[in-house]
Amino acid sequence: MAHLLETERQIAESIRMARESCSPIAPIGGALAPQDLRAAYRIQALNAEAWMRAGRSRTGRKVGLTSNAVQKQLGVDQPDSGVLLDSMAIPDGGRVDPARCMQPKVEAEIAFLLDREIDAELLKRGRIADAIALAYPAIEICDSAIADWRIGIVDTIADNASSGFYVIGESGVPLEAFDPQACTMTMEVNGAVVSTGTGEACLGNPLNALRWLAETTLGQGDPLQAGELVLSGALGPMAPVAPGDMVRAEIEGLGSVSVSFGE
Repeated sequence: MAHLLETERQIAESIRMARESCSPIAPIGGALAPQDLRAAYRIQALNAEAWMRAGRSRTGRKVGLTSNAVQKQLGVDQPDSGVLLDSMAIPDGGRVDPARCMQPKVEAEIAFLLDREIDAELLKRGRIADAIALAYPAIEICDSAIADWRIGIVDTIADNASSGFYVIGESGVPLEAFDPQACTMTMEVNGAVVSTGTGEACLGNPLNALRWLAETTLGQGDPLQAGELVLSGALGPMAPVAPGDMVRAEIEGLGSVSVSFGE
């Protein structure tokens, strides 16, 4: 057991160093059992704790692998999750320094801002929507520390669900003012459409992704809290970006959000 924990600490450090130096590493899955999700989440937690000890703070969580196609590609039958930190937040219309990225890709999502803890009672009553204060259009900038995106399920979980940065629209909308399942999404890079989709592409409904995350984090003893932001998962395919690109996403009923890379 001590040997396994030491291996997990070594993997965590290698991922952390890769992200701090922006130098991707080889897949780490070979050092773990192919489906040892618990070990992968322990590695993720080790790095989250290290970053928070260094002065960063947690702003929320993210859900990944919400697409059936991506789940089949990685040989899994469930989503995964990661942690959002204040250092990952980019303002709407802001700029990401390409030097802080390794191999970025963008995807459009719905973000939920919570105004109460999602506890067992709320889940039991099926009233998860009661915990949502506002919904926002969002762009997640995914960025893998694993070279060439050669990831399996344990690679992406250990690497904080391949999180890089995130951008949230300036104005939120109450949940009752739009339809998270039927809403349409269009994402453009430099004015050209690169991704389209609907809320249904995210586990059938982004609220299903939120429910999965709430149940998972409650089971881990770390339930979703008031004030946390949740990125619920992509509404369409990811698209790669390069220095100089400008990304804009429009989600029906929520409005638009944008970010640029470089000057």
